[in-house]
Amino acid sequence: MKIAWNKIKAAPTFAVLRNLGLMLVIYYLCRIAFFLVNKSYFPDMTFSHLLTLLKGGLLFDISAIVYTNLLYILMQVLPFKFRLNAVYQTVAKWIFVVFNSVAVLANCLDIGYFPFTNRRTTSTVFSEFENEGNLSTVFLHAALDYWYVTLVIIALIFAVYKLYYRPGGGDAGVGRVLPLQRDVPYYLRHSLLMVVFVLGAIFGVRGSSNIVRVGKMRTPPRPIVLSNANQYVNKSIETAIVLNTPFCIIRTFGKIAYKNPAYFANEAEMEAVYSPIHHPQPAEEFKPLNVVVIIIESFGKEYSGFFNKTLDNGTYKGYTPFLDSLYAEGLTFEYSYANGRKSIDAMPSVLSSIPMFIDPYVLTPYATNDISGIAPLLKEKGYYSAFFHGAPNGSMGFQAYAQSAGFDAYFGMDEYDNEADFDGTWGIYDEEFLQFYARKMGELPQPFVTSVFTVSSHHPFNIPPRYKDKFPEGTHPIHKSVGYADYALRQFFTTMAQYEWYHNTLFVVTADHTNQTTHDEYFTDANLYAVPILFYHHGSDLKGLDATKPIQQADIMPSILGYLNYDKPYFAFGQDIFNTAAEDKFVANYNVNQYQFIRSDYFLQFDGQQTKAVYDYQSDVLLRNNLVEAGRTLPLREMETQLKAVIQQYMVRMAENKLTIK
Repeated sequence: MKIAWNKIKAAPTFAVLRNLGLMLVIYYLCRIAFFLVNKSYFPDMTFSHLLTLLKGGLLFDISAIVYTNLLYILMQVLPFKFRLNAVYQTVAKWIFVVFNSVAVLANCLDIGYFPFTNRRTTSTVFSEFENEGNLSTVFLHAALDYWYVTLVIIALIFAVYKLYYRPGGGDAGVGRVLPLQRDVPYYLRHSLLMVVFVLGAIFGVRGSSNIVRVGKMRTPPRPIVLSNANQYVNKSIETAIVLNTPFCIIRTFGKIAYKNPAYFANEAEMEAVYSPIHHPQPAEEFKPLNVVVIIIESFGKEYSGFFNKTLDNGTYKGYTPFLDSLYAEGLTFEYSYANGRKSIDAMPSVLSSIPMFIDPYVLTPYATNDISGIAPLLKEKGYYSAFFHGAPNGSMGFQAYAQSAGFDAYFGMDEYDNEADFDGTWGIYDEEFLQFYARKMGELPQPFVTSVFTVSSHHPFNIPPRYKDKFPEGTHPIHKSVGYADYALRQFFTTMAQYEWYHNTLFVVTADHTNQTTHDEYFTDANLYAVPILFYHHGSDLKGLDATKPIQQADIMPSILGYLNYDKPYFAFGQDIFNTAAEDKFVANYNVNQYQFIRSDYFLQFDGQQTKAVYDYQSDVLLRNNLVEAGRTLPLREMETQLKAVIQQYMVRMAENKLTIK
C-alpha cells in the first residue's frame, strides 16, 4: 500500500493537483486580505453573507487558476517519458512560479487600488496607463504607502516558490523515483489521465455552476464572465469580493473598452441634444397595475401573419395564430426592433433600458456597474418582483443579471423541480413552465412586476413528442417550435384570465432577437433586428397598430413607467413611447462595427466617425437606395448629431459607472 501511495505522490499529475490546490488556498488568502483591508466599503456585511461571497468566489478562482496554469498543466500531463527529466521539471517549476507570482501580484495590487475604483481591475488598465511615463515612480510610491500589501505580496510569492511540489516529492532525482516504463499500458494509462485533466481544465475555466443539463450530464454552455458574480451579491460593489483580478483581466482582455469619443466639447452641449435622465410629469395619479413582461426566445416579426399581410402576394399566414389575435387586441407597432442579436442582450435592454453597443453589456468590463431597472423603480411604489427562466439556474447569466437588476426573486429549473418536463437541451418546455409561471404569480403579493424568458424556440427547436404533427413544419426547423411556443402562450393566457387580477395587469410581449429568416425583407440590416413589441391591458383603450413611431426594446421600461404614470426621475437610454412625439422618437442599435439609427422616415448607419448610409426605410424596404451616395443628405446632420450624443452618453456613463440616478 505504501509503495502504491509513493508512486502516486511521485507522479506529475499528482503534483499538478497539489500545486493547483496550493494556488486555490493562496487566492483565498488574497480575497480575505482584500476584504479585511477594504472592510469599510462593506458596512452592511454579515458573516453569513460573507460566506456566500466566498463560496461564489471559488468558481472564479478555479477558472483563473486553470487559465494561468494551462501551459504548466499541459507540460505535466503529456503522456511521454521526457516529462520525467529533471531539467524538464525545473523548467516546469519556474513556469509555474512565474505565472502564478504575476497572478498573486495582480490580485494583491487591487487591495490598495480598490478604493479608487470600487471594482476589480480589468484589462482596461493597460490602455488607461499606456501613455504614462512615470509608472515606475507610481509603483514605488504605492509600494511604500501600502507597505502592508507589499509584505503580503512578498510572503505569498515566497509561498508559491517554497511550497511548490515537485514530482518525486522534492528536487531530487525524478527519474529514480519514477523508473521509466517501456510498456504499452504506461502510455494508455497516462493518455487516459491526460484526457481526464483536459476535460477537468475545460470545466474549470468555464465555471461549474454555469451549466445546462444534457441527458444526465451537466455541461457548461459558455464560460463564466464578470457578470456571473452578481448572483451572489446584494450590492454591485460586493462583486469585488467574489471576483479575483487575474480572472477579470483575462476575461476582458481583447474586449473593446468604452472610450469617450468626444463628439461634444462639454457635458452641457451633449445634454442639450440627448440625456438618459428622465423627469416624468404625469397628469394623473399613479396606476398600481401588475406588470408582466414576456420575452420569447428567437421570435422575429417575420413569423407573424399580423405584421406581414403583403408577404407572398398576400397569402402568408405565419406561425403565430394566437399572438396575431392578441396583437389585434393590444397596442403594437409597425416598426419595432431589438437592441441586440443575442439572448444575453435582451434582459439589459428590456428590463433596464440598457442597449447593446459594441459588446453585450454583461460581457464588458462594466458588467458590475450599479444599474437600475423596472424592478427597483417599481419597488419604490410597493411592488414585489420576480424573474422566471425555464433553463437551469445560472444559465446564460440570467440569474446573475436578475439579481443585479434588483429582482426580489428568481425562479428557474431548480424551483420548477420536475425534470420530466425537461426538453433534453435547454430547459423546461414552454407550455409547462408558463403554467408554472402563472401559478406562481397567483401566489405573489400585489402589485407585482414579473418577467419570463422562454426557451422552446431555441435551437435544436425541440417540442413535446405529443405535438409531433400538430404545428406547421414551415420552411425552417424553427417554424414548428414557433408554433408550439405560440400555443404555449395561448394556454398561458387562458390560465391567466381565470385570475381576478388579470384585468388589473399590463402585459408586455417581445422577443430577445430574430432567428432563421426566409423573406428578403427580413434580411436587411434594419429588419435583422425586427421583433414584435406588444402592450396589452385587457379592457383598456390600449389598442392599435402604430405606424408613426419606431420602438426598441430599450423603450419598454420607460413606456411601462409612462403608462403607469410613474412620477419619479429615473435613468433609461430608451424613451417613453406614450409621452414622446413621433418626430422625436428614435431607435439605436449596433450591427457589425457600425451604429444604426432610425428616426422619422430614415435609417442611418454610422461607423463612429462618419455616416456610411441613409435609407428611406419605409418606402425602400430592401434598403437598396443609399441616399448618401445619391447626394440626398437632408436628414443626415440632425440624426448624426443625436446619435453621437447617445453614443457619448453611453460610453461616458459606462466608464464612469453612472447608470443610475444617485
